[in-house]
Amino acid sequence: MKIMAVDDEPDILKVVSITLVMNGFETVTAASGQECLAMLEKGVRPALILLDLMMPGMDGFEVCRKIRAVEKYRDIKIVMLTAKAQNRDAVDSYKFGADGFITKPFEPDKLISDMKLFLGDLM
Repeated sequence: MKIMAVDDEPDILKVVSITLVMNGFETVTAASGQECLAMLEKGVRPALILLDLMMPGMDGFEVCRKIRAVEKYRDIKIVMLTAKAQNRDAVDSYKFGADGFITKPFEPDKLISDMKLFLGDLM
């Protein structure tokens, strides 16, 4: 099962990627919203995108909105992964089309259990 992690912090991408790979997931990473969208256009097809909310250039809300606007991407699960723990951020995430919301810092075991929960029938 392929998961794309999108975050402008290289250390977060590394931790997320290692955690996922150690638990049997295939991972691809993108350092920006623009890179994420470009990878989708080139045919990279993850089952789930872990999307940072606060990124320069294009924030996670905008990336999520753009993904949801394209019919062929609507089945991809999107989970916001963010340090913003305000209730409003979670509400806005769902409003823009996210399927879930995880706050940083995260426990690796919790991240894996959340991935399995969000992927549900796809696993």
